[in-house]
Amino acid sequence: MKWFFILFALLAGAGMPLQAGINLRLRHALGEPVMAALVSFAVGTVCLLAYAAAARTPLPPAGVLVGTPWWAWTGGALGAFFVFATIVLAGQLGAATTMAWLLAGQFLAALLLDHYGLVSFAMREITWPRVAGVALIIAGAVLVNRY
Repeated sequence: MKWFFILFALLAGAGMPLQAGINLRLRHALGEPVMAALVSFAVGTVCLLAYAAAARTPLPPAGVLVGTPWWAWTGGALGAFFVFATIVLAGQLGAATTMAWLLAGQFLAALLLDHYGLVSFAMREITWPRVAGVALIIAGAVLVNRY
């Protein structure tokens, strides 16, 4: 079953540069990266609403919404920033360099989130092999950026 999730992650990851390119084209059409990000999120929202309606996903009780920590509501803002950033960066750096540096940033943050058990992650200490893996990703980003 773990292989299914690894393949799913690879597929989702492969969609990231594709999404960046599609949104970059949308930016060219609309003339503004913020507007392109807004349209992208609006289309995504419509898709999620259609899926939720088709799957008959129940709405959570109001008490659950009130009891949710404030920071749990910031995911959409971070997603909007990410989409906006990829639109800006892809046009300046290209797909490979953009994705390489985004990946490096994701891994650096992930090490800290795991180590301190932040935002609902289980604690997983920073070890030298994990640091070495992230260092290799950063080295890869440097190489992709340079060549």
